[in-house]
Amino acid sequence: MRRHAANWLEVAERVFNFRRDLLTDAQRQMLQGATGELKLRLQEKADVGKLKIGIEKLEGVLEKTGGRQYPANSMVENVEFFLVAAIVILGLRAYFIQPFKIPTNSMWPTYYGMTHEVFKPGEEPNVLERVGRFLAFGASRYEVVAQADGEVYMAVKPNINPVVTLVEGRTLHLIPTQKLEYYFSVGDEVTKLDVPLDFNFNKVLESGFGDFAPGHYAPTASQFLQEGGERKRGVVTLVQDGQKYEQTVYWLSLGKKVRKGEKIISFDILTGDLLFVDRITYNFFPPKVGQGFVFKTDNIRSPYMEKPQGSGNQVKQYYIKRLVGTPGDVLEVKSPFLLNNGQPITGAVAFDKNARREGLYRGYENRGRLASGNRLTIPEHNYFAMGDNSYESLDSRYWGFVPEKDVVGRPLFIYYPLTTRWGPAR
Repeated sequence: MRRHAANWLEVAERVFNFRRDLLTDAQRQMLQGATGELKLRLQEKADVGKLKIGIEKLEGVLEKTGGRQYPANSMVENVEFFLVAAIVILGLRAYFIQPFKIPTNSMWPTYYGMTHEVFKPGEEPNVLERVGRFLAFGASRYEVVAQADGEVYMAVKPNINPVVTLVEGRTLHLIPTQKLEYYFSVGDEVTKLDVPLDFNFNKVLESGFGDFAPGHYAPTASQFLQEGGERKRGVVTLVQDGQKYEQTVYWLSLGKKVRKGEKIISFDILTGDLLFVDRITYNFFPPKVGQGFVFKTDNIRSPYMEKPQGSGNQVKQYYIKRLVGTPGDVLEVKSPFLLNNGQPITGAVAFDKNARREGLYRGYENRGRLASGNRLTIPEHNYFAMGDNSYESLDSRYWGFVPEKDVVGRPLFIYYPLTTRWGPAR
C-alpha cells in the first residue's frame, strides 16, 4: 500500500508540474493539500486503512484537476516514454558513447569486418541453425541457384575482373541502401547476385571456385589465355542510376557443372564487429600512437575519398584505423616493419605482431605515401592512420592526413557478435 501511495504522489506531482499555470488558486490549494496529507501519512507510517483514505481523497482531487495528465492515455504515455528514451540515447551518442560497425577488413584480425563462410552441397545450416547463427553472429544467407543445366560462367571484363554494378537495395526490407550486383550464367540463363556494398565478394569466389575464380587471373588476362582458358562474349542488361543499358561482357568458366535447381554457390555473410566508441576522452586527453582511432572523413580531400572514385562526391562516414603518427612524427615502412622516428613503432600489440608476422598479422606494406624509401613527417594539427591489415587497407598512405578537428574517439567495447572478440576493444 505504501508503494501504491508513492505512485499516486508521483502522478500528483506530474499533474502539478504540467498544469500549475492552468489551475485556479483553489485547485492548486486542493491538490497541494491532498498531496501533503498523503505524504504525511507515509512519513508517519500510517496503517493500510488511513493510507487508503488518503489515496482515495487524492484520486478524487486528480479527477478534477488532472486535465490530459490524469487519467493518463496509454498511447500518450508510450509516445512520451519512447521520446524521452530517444533523447537520452541521442545525447549519449553525441557526447559520450557511440555505436559503430566495422564495415571492412582493414583492421583485421584485430577487428573483423564482414566475413563469409561457403557451404558445400548438403552442408548448409538447417532452419534452427540459421536462426542461431543470425542471433549469435549476424549471419545472413546468400545463394545463387542455376536456372538451367550446364556449365557455370561468370560475367567478367576483358582483364578477367568480375563485372559488377551498383544497384539500389534495402536492408531488412526497409532501409534504403546500395548493393553490388554480380552476374552468373548457366545454359544462357543469367542469374544475378546482390551483396552488401563494402563486402569483398572476391574472397567468396576464391573459396568456392579456387583457381577458376576471376581473381586468380586478374589483372593479367594474358596469363589466363596462356593457361588454356577460354572466354565467350555476350551481352547483359545492366542498371546504373536507374537507367538500363546493355554491356558486352566475357563469360568466364568457373570450372563447375550443375543441374537446374542446384546451387552454384551458397554462403553466409557474417556481420562486422559492432562496438561502442568513447567520444569523451579525446576532449581532455590527446590521442596516443597505438590506440584504435575513430574519425570523420568529411574534410579529407583526396580522390580516394570520393564515391565513386574521382567523381567529386566526398565520402562522409566514420572510419576506424590505428593511430600510427602524431604531429612531428617521422614515419617509414621497411616491410614488415613500421618505423616511427627511425625506430620500430610501439604502443600496441598489433604493432608487435605485425613486425613479427605473427599469426594472422602479415606485416606492413610500403605503399602510397610510405612507398619504399619514402619518409613522411606528420604536420601540425594532423594525424596519420593505418589499418592493421595494411595489405587490404585504404588509409592515410593513400588519402592523406586526418585533421585534428575530425577526431571522434577510441574503440571501447565490442558488444556483437558473440565471438571470442566480445569484450574490451584492443
